[in-house]
This record gives sequence, structure tokens and C-alpha cells, in this order.
Amino acid sequence: MVRLLGISAFYHDSAAALVQDGKILAAAQEERFTRQKHDRSFPDHAIRYCLDVVDSDLDGVDHVVFFEKPFLKFERLTETYLALAPRGFRSFRLAMPVWIKEKLYQRQNLETALRAHSASGLVGDKLLFSAHHQSHAASTFYPSLFDEAVVLTMDGVGEWATTSVALGCGNEITTLREIRWPHSLGLLFSAFTYYCGFKVNSGEYKLMGLAPYGAPTHVRTILDKLIDLKEDGSFWLDQRYFEYATGLTMTSRKFDDLFGGPPREPGGPLTQLHMDLAASVQTVTEEIILRMTRNLSREFGCKNLCLAGGVALNCVANGKVLRDGRFDNLFIQPAAGDAGGAVGAALAAYHQHLGYPRVRHVGRDGMAGTYLGPGFSQREIEARLSDLGAVFSKAGTEAELCQVTCDALEAGGAVGWFQGRMEFGPRALGARSILGDPRRPDMQQRLNLKIKYRESFRPFAPSVLASDVGDYFELDCDSPYMLLVANVKEEHRLQLSSEEEALTGLERLHVARSDIPAVTHVDYSARVQTVHDDTNPRYYALLETFKRRTGCPVLVNTSFNVRGEPIVCTPEDAFRCFMATELDVLVIGDCVLEKSAQAVACSRRDPLPV
Repeated sequence: MVRLLGISAFYHDSAAALVQDGKILAAAQEERFTRQKHDRSFPDHAIRYCLDVVDSDLDGVDHVVFFEKPFLKFERLTETYLALAPRGFRSFRLAMPVWIKEKLYQRQNLETALRAHSASGLVGDKLLFSAHHQSHAASTFYPSLFDEAVVLTMDGVGEWATTSVALGCGNEITTLREIRWPHSLGLLFSAFTYYCGFKVNSGEYKLMGLAPYGAPTHVRTILDKLIDLKEDGSFWLDQRYFEYATGLTMTSRKFDDLFGGPPREPGGPLTQLHMDLAASVQTVTEEIILRMTRNLSREFGCKNLCLAGGVALNCVANGKVLRDGRFDNLFIQPAAGDAGGAVGAALAAYHQHLGYPRVRHVGRDGMAGTYLGPGFSQREIEARLSDLGAVFSKAGTEAELCQVTCDALEAGGAVGWFQGRMEFGPRALGARSILGDPRRPDMQQRLNLKIKYRESFRPFAPSVLASDVGDYFELDCDSPYMLLVANVKEEHRLQLSSEEEALTGLERLHVARSDIPAVTHVDYSARVQTVHDDTNPRYYALLETFKRRTGCPVLVNTSFNVRGEPIVCTPEDAFRCFMATELDVLVIGDCVLEKSAQAVACSRRDPLPV
């Protein structure tokens, strides 16, 4: 038996993952335990959880693998400042003491932190380091079912690489070429995220969701001024327009002048300019990725493509790659960002450093539906809810639980759904979800403003029975990880009036466009999750029940959290979020909690604020 613990930390989305004999047994982000969104700190809690799964400490682990190489990062930092000096001296002055104090001694710091998880304290000989893009590539190729595949990694930056191409064959991944810092597709998208007033490394989803409200009127400007794009998808960014390499912001004054003014203040009004910029950079991103994938298909003739890195979370672009048809099969690591690097680091060490052969996965892939986080027994759930003073009833059977939940959904209620092991990665996939009836025109706005407390334009995803996906969406394959966008089929769309067709910008938000309006975006698209009986049987049973009662095999599915908070992890997290929002019902294990019944409980014991 060989056990490896993978760790990602110190930039954003710290995480830990445990791999045993090539199989992923556990994985979780640190944010879920600390309740600090995108927590970058050393993942103590996530490590403890992973070790608890196998009832061990680090003495029972063969190797601990860090997801990148700190010295190469330091090399990039110093070479960048030397190459661009004296520009960026202020940033250099602020960054260098941190690097000298912490980063140059990262191995020692890691060893010190890891000793807290080892009875013997002997951890130094166990520590290995994987390159950042090697970790990403391993995280997607090894869990896939492909014996051979082209592996494309795209993100902000690792040590030096921002985009890399590798070939996976058996247990080997061979990197063939890369685009290097400071030329980065991820940072190009993040620059527009910043300019449009959203937070970098978390607001990219918002920019992608905003894009359909605008028109790609600035594509030519981006291609003429900011980026030199080649036919094979390789590119060069004009650094005069950006500050991320040496400054304290993402964009420069030259960038601001190009688009007519300073960046939008966070929380400020969204104008047509911001919508058009979102549409434009999304269009450019799609074009770059399509040129890359088309060239890779011509060059290698391989029918399988694996994607990882933060850019691989751009589900609109992923859908276009799929529909482009150059690759027959596509696998995207569901935790494609830095959190997934923990999984990849452990798998890279197992297969490439130790030389073990590929594991034949049972099921759809090696990610277990991403249900790799903490779970709670029914006894634990009841005890924890009782300690909180919660008032709940208990369903006698799963069928009864699904019926009660569907009662709430059909009545227009918003339901917190907490079942089984928590998902790994940024998407809620029916384990820590908020659910609603997609047929209700008011559900999208209600969930955004009354439950999630987020921007009204943000779309919601549909969960659909895998067997019915083709009846509602223009998608002929599985999408279990909500990483593909497809259009709602014509027969489910509604005819718009001439007045509705003439609306622009956010005025288009309140127009029902299909018979499942709560999950239909303004361009008739939807970020689809197919639900499968073998990975999440209880969620599948709920969808089947809803279909039998309504004829609709679709539910609104959004993550169980509010804006600025991580997805809930524990029953306590779920109850506090339930009580702090306008959720109507909480279904947690076999327990059903009605909001109206909690008044007595709250007078006796107020929940902690969310």
C-alpha cells in the first residue's frame, strides 16, 4: 500500500488530497473549514480531514507532495524585476521581504507545519515538489479514462508557464511546449475582471456571466492593441497595458486610456461598457482556446483532450471546444484551479516519481463525482442539530424525503440540500446545494437577491437527469461537473415580443426565455450538470421524483452559501446559512427543517452569524 498526501497552498484556494494506491480517497479546500473564502494558508484542517479518512497521521503516509516549486517562482520574480527595472520598484520593495522571510525557506516552513500531523515528527525525507503545470496536467489526465490524450493547461501562471501542452500516455505525461510569463491568457481575463470592478481570482465567474448582456464591440481593439494572436493559438501580450508583472494593480494607465477611464469601483454601477468589455474578452478567450485546440488536433491526431488550470473553468469556452468537434472526448478536472493541484501533485508523484502504472477507474472517471470531502452520519447530524436548538422532523424513507422536498419546491420554496460527502472544487453538485423550481420565472431573481445576496445578473445552473439532458439542452454527452455550457433546445424556448427583443443590457434580465426560465441565461444558454445514479443516488432520486410529479427532470442548483462565504461544510454551517437567509426548508440527511418552525429555537439559542 502506498499513500501520498498532496498539498496546494500560499496563493489561493489551499487544499489537501490523499491518494492511496493511485485512487483519490479524500480531497478538500481549506476554506471549507476556516470559513475564509479562497483561504491561502497552510491547509491544516484539510490535511487533518484527509488523514482522518484513513485513521492515520503522517507517519502512515509515504510522501507529502507540494504542488509547485518555490525556488523557480522566486527566480521568476527576481528576473522579472531585473528585466523591467526601474519600473515596479515599489512592488519589488514590498514583495522581496516576504519572499526572503517566507518563500526562500518554504521547505523548512512546510516541514515545521507538517510535524504537527506526525507523531514521530519525521517528515523531512517524505517531502517532494511537483512543478505547478505538472500538477495541473496530472490532475486531469490520471483521473480520466483515456490511455492517451493531449493535455492542455491554461492558468494565470505557475513557476514560469502560463499555458502548457503535454501528451499523456499510460502513466507518463510529457510536456512538449509552453507559453511563459508574463504572457498569460488567465491574467488577460483577470485584467478585465479587475477593470470591470470584480475581484481577481474569484470574480472571473461574474465577468463570464455578465458577457451575454453585452456585445463584443471591443474584440478588434483587444486584438490590435493588447495581444498578438497567432493562428496556432500562441500569443504575446503588450505589457505596456498591464501592471501585474511589476505593479500593484492588474492594468496600467495606458489600458485605462484605451477604454475611456479608470477601472470600475467595486459595487459601482455596471454600464454598457462593462458588459461589452466582458463580451469582448470572453470572445477573445474563446478564439484563443479554439485556435489552440484546433492546432493540437491537427498536430497530434489524438481524439482525447484533457483540460486543467483556472482557465478550464470557463465553461462557455469548454462548450465551444466540445461543439467544435476536433476532439471526440473531453475531460476537464472539476477542481481545475489551484485546489486541484493538490490532487495532481499526489498523482504525479505516484505515477511519475514512483513509477506505478495507471489505475483502472471504476465508473465515469477517478474523481468519484467530486464527492471527496467530509460526510456525516445520520446520528451525527441529529446530534449536531439538537445542540444548535434546531427543530426538525425525520423522514422515514428516502422516498418520503424526496416527496417532502418536492412539496417545498413545487410551492415555490428555496431548499437547502445537504447530503453525503462534500464536493471538491468550486461547484456544488447536489451534496451542498440550494435548489429551486426552474419553471418559476421569479426564482432566478429571488435566489440572487433574497438567498445568495449577490448580483442580480448572475445565472443559475440546471441539474438534469442524465437520461433527459438531450430533451432539454443541445448537449449529447454527460456533463457531471457543470463545466459545459449548452443552449436550451428550441422547443423549450418562448416566443419573445418585439418589445422584449428590443431590450438591451440588464433590461433583458427579467424576460422569461424558456419553460425553464430560472436556468436559461439571456443568450438561451445554461451551465448544465447531468446527474447520475451511480455517483449521487439520492440527488438522482429527488430529480426522478420531481420529474414524476411535474414532468420536468430539471432543478435549479446553486452552491449552498451566500456571497463572500465558502460553500457550507458541516451541519452547523448549513443551519447558520439557513437561518441567516430566506431559505424556506433545509433538508440535511433524513432531517427536514421548516424555517417557520425555527422561531422557538432561535429564541432559545441564536445561531452564530454567517
